[in-house]
Amino acid sequence: MYAFKKLMLVAALALLVPQIAFSAPTTPKVFGWMEEGLLMPEKTSIKVELDTSAENGSLAVGNITPFDKNGEQWVRFNVQTPKALTGTMVDIPFERKVLRTEKGKGIIGGGHRQIVKMSLCIGNQLYYEDMVLKSQGKKDYTVVLGRSTLRHLGVVDVTLVNTVKPECITAGKPAS
Repeated sequence: MYAFKKLMLVAALALLVPQIAFSAPTTPKVFGWMEEGLLMPEKTSIKVELDTSAENGSLAVGNITPFDKNGEQWVRFNVQTPKALTGTMVDIPFERKVLRTEKGKGIIGGGHRQIVKMSLCIGNQLYYEDMVLKSQGKKDYTVVLGRSTLRHLGVVDVTLVNTVKPECITAGKPAS
């Protein structure tokens, strides 16, 4: 009888150990308020601001030109990025399908802004995010990621910058 109780106790512990191991809390990844990223699949290097005060993501672009493609709304735009050797700014062309438009907010008034799906590499993770296209401003970063992305990205430490290098192995699927 004693051997049976001992066997049952060992069996119960064996069943519990995996449950305890998988339920252990994991430490969230910590990012700086500004990180380096890549727009995929083009592999365009960009600066990313992690902004906890913004709800959604935005992409600073120039030369926004809507057009039709196979009966769907698309948009062409340029993203400015520094050239590797010289540091001079160059325009990289993009085309994306318009997911929807939303009324812009601002002091001067809004107009309508296009929202597109972008593939973005931060660290070794690829994210597929809806981005509002905004005119290029005077800020140093191209992409702003808001709370909708930060929910699954990690924790932001405002005292840090450039904590990870973009190292996505996959070429990324086209964000259409």
